[in-house]
Amino acid sequence: MDLDQFSPVPRCDCPHTHPSLIADAHQDMPAEEMLYDLAELYKVFGDSTRIKILYALFEAEMCVCDIAALLNMTQSAISHQLRVLKQSKLVKFRREGKAIFYSLADDHVRTIIDMGMEHLCE
Repeated sequence: MDLDQFSPVPRCDCPHTHPSLIADAHQDMPAEEMLYDLAELYKVFGDSTRIKILYALFEAEMCVCDIAALLNMTQSAISHQLRVLKQSKLVKFRREGKAIFYSLADDHVRTIIDMGMEHLCE
């Protein structure tokens, strides 16, 4: 097996490489597009305002006005962050007359945040 086919970097002359492990890892590696999408999803969690919004939505669905009041921010700023969260499929919304209520898209969102917090608390 030619290890150079797996990496554009020069082959290491280290006597301790394990070609079968490298081949297995390469075979199990998700497609490049999927890895890019995963990295983009985690970037969304890289903003503390968005994390605060998600924590607020743990409790109940809320409108922009309620979230803005809770976080002491403008409705415009909250709307912008909700748009990012909605595009990433982390929140959903429902309309009731003129009011729009936001909630977590599914239980995976809570799980992702809970696992991150658990990791921090170890």
